[in-house]
Amino acid sequence: MHNKSVAELSRELESGKVSSVELTQQFLDRLKAEDGKYNSFITISEEQALAEARAADELRAAGKATAWTGVPFAHKDIFCTNGIRTTCGSKMLENFVPPYDATVTANFKAAGAVCLGKTNMDEFAMGSSNESSFYGAVTNPWGLSSGDKRVPGGSSGGSAAAVAARLVPAATGTDTGGSIRQPAALCGITGLKPTYGRVSRYGMIAFASSLDQGGPMARTAEDAALMMNVMAGYDPKDSTCIDREVPDYTATLNEPLKGLKIGLPKEYFSDQLSPAMEEQVRNAIREYEKLGATVKEVSLPNARLAIAAYYVIAPAEASANLSRFDGVRYGYRCEDPKDLMDMYTRTRAEGFGTEVKRRILVGTYALSAGYFDAYYLKAQKVRRLIQQDFINAFKEVDVLMSPVSPTPAFKQGEKNTDPVSMYLEDVFTIAINLAGIPAMSVPAGLVDGLPVGLQIIGDYFSEARLLNAAHQFQQVTDWHQREPQ
Repeated sequence: MHNKSVAELSRELESGKVSSVELTQQFLDRLKAEDGKYNSFITISEEQALAEARAADELRAAGKATAWTGVPFAHKDIFCTNGIRTTCGSKMLENFVPPYDATVTANFKAAGAVCLGKTNMDEFAMGSSNESSFYGAVTNPWGLSSGDKRVPGGSSGGSAAAVAARLVPAATGTDTGGSIRQPAALCGITGLKPTYGRVSRYGMIAFASSLDQGGPMARTAEDAALMMNVMAGYDPKDSTCIDREVPDYTATLNEPLKGLKIGLPKEYFSDQLSPAMEEQVRNAIREYEKLGATVKEVSLPNARLAIAAYYVIAPAEASANLSRFDGVRYGYRCEDPKDLMDMYTRTRAEGFGTEVKRRILVGTYALSAGYFDAYYLKAQKVRRLIQQDFINAFKEVDVLMSPVSPTPAFKQGEKNTDPVSMYLEDVFTIAINLAGIPAMSVPAGLVDGLPVGLQIIGDYFSEARLLNAAHQFQQVTDWHQREPQ
């Protein structure tokens, strides 16, 4: 059963070949037996999962099932889950048990899905390798047979590794600068970052509020579409959530691609991309031409400024958002503080990891008097230029295609002493978040036995078109079915 997709498991449950309790128990047993190799989970919620499975079986017996009723999955440990610990990968929230559900969590509960637990992540979603977690680094299931431990990408690395290792059929993720697409690419799975405002951020612990967006991570585009049917929609609890009708994302998956106009941003096929990676990406694009699509080169002239702008805006927003973790109301508090100032300073010094502290300091500096105009305001102006580049490109083409990452998964520890080198791993993903448009990663080949992701980028609210393009590609290739050894 662990080799089946969400769509296949839903059909198995519908036919009565397996019950949700049996299915959930199988995944829990596999998770407990196998995850020692990957460290992809922070919390396994066995009792609650089995209770949800029993309830799902009762719903199916009563004829009240949805496609998700009884299907196991996992949440990235950034979504608040009522009664289940939510740590955000940090010591700061080691013992935090939310008294409420995030909207995404509540939506999956309402659909009857079974949550097996919470997946590991970079601390407060800050990282590109899932090595900054207080609960230990996550290991990519790919590359283990060679003896090399590779990173799964970040920050949703636990979700990506768990899906790749067949520990869960699907998992939620979040994407602030590439944190769904990059781990999906490095682990050989499918991941979608929706349009900003398409998925509610209520109950999703904030890193950078104008950039964060939740999305699906699964093995196939069809499964990602099934997840989007649950995740997308207006939520009055989130003031940035957009009130717009949600289509059935599975309805258009099988539409032919003849006439699809694909743009290749020349800035994304540069010397930053390894030749072997470029070859795999171009091979994938040739498959689209065989399916009837046309290809032309386009330009995103301000793309080169994206990393500089992002690493001012995102840390500035993180500095503001993370000020709430002060030891007063909830979360970690230092022992025996001498006074209030001692409590604030020691709580934050002891509770946050190195990367989080680095970004808080950078963000606080960028927002400080005398530097706000020079850094933060200028970065926001650059952001507008980047957004306009995409708007101009979509006047000529339907979608853009590019690599997701410049290299395959790198070795654990390889970039830990060089933050800039780590930040450059997101060189092809960050501009999409700054513009707020949707994009996804689709498995598209192997380099040195490690997965390569093809990035498909769309105009605002074009998730259905992206999923259609990904699904049609997956009908003629088998990269999404390849398993780590």
